[in-house]
Amino acid sequence: MRRRRGRPLNGWLIVDKPSGMTSTQVVGRAKRLFDAQKVGHGGTLDPLATGLLPLAFGTATKTVPYVMDGTKIYQFTLRMGEARDSDDADGAVTATSDVRPTDEQLRAALPALTGDIMQVPPVYSALKVAGERAYDMARDGRPPELPPRPARVDRFELIARPDADTAVFEVESGKGVYMRALARDVALACGTVGHIAVLRRLRVGPFTEANAIMLDKLTPNDDNAHASAELLLPVETALADIPALALTEEEAALLRHGRTLSLLDLMGRIPQTDASGTVRVMDAGRVLGLGRLEDGVLRPVRIL
Repeated sequence: MRRRRGRPLNGWLIVDKPSGMTSTQVVGRAKRLFDAQKVGHGGTLDPLATGLLPLAFGTATKTVPYVMDGTKIYQFTLRMGEARDSDDADGAVTATSDVRPTDEQLRAALPALTGDIMQVPPVYSALKVAGERAYDMARDGRPPELPPRPARVDRFELIARPDADTAVFEVESGKGVYMRALARDVALACGTVGHIAVLRRLRVGPFTEANAIMLDKLTPNDDNAHASAELLLPVETALADIPALALTEEEAALLRHGRTLSLLDLMGRIPQTDASGTVRVMDAGRVLGLGRLEDGVLRPVRIL
């Protein structure tokens, strides 16, 4: 069996992505800088966007879905008066309007776009239509008709109004919410058109700007050296938001081998969870993996 190239690194690197790079390009660059065997990312950012892009190394890739399910916070600048085919500043102008809503009109449009909503994704998105990516179809001059999708927006606030043409918003949401679509829809709700001029992600799950590092800070001084593995956060950092359940050594051994545990035996230790019933399983103070409380038992979901 051929040995995989690169170092077998495990952990998280929280990159402050620069504008102009795709998320895939950031992953490729980090993989080269660290000479890592395996790297993935926890939630795509548009090329125009900046901010938090969590990169998962090695076994951390097992926890990517839990990061992507976590709360995300964004700030974006809506530029009014021009619609773009991509719904951001990288696209071509498709419509114009002289209407400039007031702050009060913008705020009045936000409740209808908050909570559980139905959102039409941008045509320049990675969604598949009959086996093709929507953005590929759009680039070929065949923009698809995308149906509305359920989305969850927990907070949507107007935080600044630099001038009549622009407004700055902050959004707290779950996964799968398109900021470009929110910007487009706010403008439409106010009788004008608009697009995102600036977009920044401030939080992804347990990760915040305090964890982030710029890509240019990763380059070693020695041309023959690799970026330091000490920059990586532990794998379990991604699970910090998930309630913890401590097990005995015997219970941990059973779970590690795929066995379920009766919740009756865990009474007094079971934490409050969300509707999924997911818990962070602890063994002697260390994260063993993830489990789910259901049907009267604790089931192993992901052992790290």
